[in-house]
Amino acid sequence: MKVAAATAGDAADWAAMRTALWPNHSDGEHARDIANLLADAGETINLIARNADGVALGFAEAALRRDYVNGCKTSPVAFLEGIFVKPEARGRGVARALVGAVEAWARERGCTEFASDAAPENFASLDMHRALGFEETQRVVFFRKILG
Repeated sequence: MKVAAATAGDAADWAAMRTALWPNHSDGEHARDIANLLADAGETINLIARNADGVALGFAEAALRRDYVNGCKTSPVAFLEGIFVKPEARGRGVARALVGAVEAWARERGCTEFASDAAPENFASLDMHRALGFEETQRVVFFRKILG
């Protein structure tokens, strides 16, 4: 398996995996986000994992966050914005390799903390985070009220 920074050649695979992870966003939104990240990654890292035959297995997107990050005490904090591994590739170390690459990137930028989030009902994600060494810091419920 090879984990590398995403390039324009990865855009189609990356978009398909983003759609699988975030189905509430349109293909056009994913394409625009990817184009923007490829044009100027800023303080992000965007990785694609591929097997020896070049088949995309997963992706990870992370960013440096300089604002307050729940449960963290330092700044900047590396934040795992998204991670996805195709179902047929799960349990084979893909997420571990992606997260390991993000951790190395974060350390190079002086980070001492690495954060992420997951929906409380996403048990697979919660289990993955714990298996990769993340510890739960807090749970929160967001509210809103429409003002009409």
